[in-house]
Amino acid sequence: MDPAGGLMPRLAPSVARIRSAVRSACADLSADSLILVACSGGPDSMALAAACAFIAPRAGHRCGLITVDHRLQAGSDRQAERVADWARETGFDPVEVATVTVGTAGGPEAAARDSRYAALRSAADRFDAATVLLGHTRDDQAETVLLALSRGAGPHGLSGMPSRRDRWRRPLLDVSRADTVAACDALELPVWNDPHNRAPEYARVRVREAMPHLTDALGVKLIANLARTARLVAEDNSALESLAARVRGRATVDGGLSVGELSSNPRALRTRVIRRWLLDGGVRAADLASVHIDTVDDLVVDWHGQRAVQLPGGLSVRRERDRLSLTTTV
Repeated sequence: MDPAGGLMPRLAPSVARIRSAVRSACADLSADSLILVACSGGPDSMALAAACAFIAPRAGHRCGLITVDHRLQAGSDRQAERVADWARETGFDPVEVATVTVGTAGGPEAAARDSRYAALRSAADRFDAATVLLGHTRDDQAETVLLALSRGAGPHGLSGMPSRRDRWRRPLLDVSRADTVAACDALELPVWNDPHNRAPEYARVRVREAMPHLTDALGVKLIANLARTARLVAEDNSALESLAARVRGRATVDGGLSVGELSSNPRALRTRVIRRWLLDGGVRAADLASVHIDTVDDLVVDWHGQRAVQLPGGLSVRRERDRLSLTTTV
């Protein structure tokens, strides 16, 4: 009942679903933890931010907000300030506009993502945040799986985005984009629709625009099923990664890898050990392709005296008797 004795307005189902998702995602945080929300001002991150503003204080947590200005279009600074002003008025503390310079490595999408995550990581460190919430939805997960399939990705790519990794949490991976839009409408939130989300030069935008046609052709459950596939593959991949970590422990010799130990394991484990070893050795994940891992694996199972394998970043792997070593070539 409201103070006047009437019925309280009914909570929109979309708002309830998003609040429930945020509550579940943050249930394990200790009292007085600082939760940072990464918010662009679009419907997904605004719905997430509004839910966090409602849930966090009731759970005994503090809630801050970071918005990133990529400076990729005119007026981006004003839009970032509008998001920050809304956050302050809503009660977020701290609130910060992180201005970044986007490079070119990996293409425009990857470069913008790298700059954004670097800014969010820096803010989380400075404010000692327990976690950073990201607004990716079930639709984003489905798009990620399709993009991975188009690249011929393996289990790592088909696993999509994890719901948790390090400080990052994605509460909305089981929430539809339709729900975030509906929640913003119900709460009358000031939503900004980024023009880059309609720019056809971006692969994700092309996939997003194709999704309605794919849904018409393959059924209304397509998005949910793609997201489910990502979750199932991620579960299997996690189990294999755990086994691979044990193999690596046995195979590690003076910073290199024992050929004998690797060769006694199935390819699914060998390639995971090799991939993690190369990443830990300095090869960037964005530059490491399956052809690199396969060629290194050939040094183990198809050895005929071949030369060192050249890798991105000026690194190389060579076999010396029963050991693989990773060295700098430049």
